[in-house]
Amino acid sequence: QVHVVESGGGLVQAGGSLRLSCTASGGFASINNMGWYRQAPGKQREWVATVTTGGTTTYADSVKGRFTISRDNAQNTVALQMNSLGPQDTAVYYCRSTVVMSPGRQYFYWGQGTQVTVSS
Repeated sequence: QVHVVESGGGLVQAGGSLRLSCTASGGFASINNMGWYRQAPGKQREWVATVTTGGTTTYADSVKGRFTISRDNAQNTVALQMNSLGPQDTAVYYCRSTVVMSPGRQYFYWGQGTQVTVSS
């Protein structure tokens, strides 16, 4: 069984910073990509950032230059450092891990989400 758990959300004023963390645990062989998504009220879930096992990062245009994704392969964790936050960043943030159970068998696992609220 695989568990993906996020932490670090909260309430922050515009211009402030927050750091989200996510840990994957359980019975699996390895983890490929790890990423963050978010869903604002009344909107569809959208991709925020991804980091590969090798450390290559990609970002949505809306967060580029403000957010930084990083991972610790040994700990199966991924973090999202969010700076210069604005009200438009208010959403529930979800971590997604691409978990490899065996060669050729990999699945997406999602965390339960953590709320980020940015006040103006």
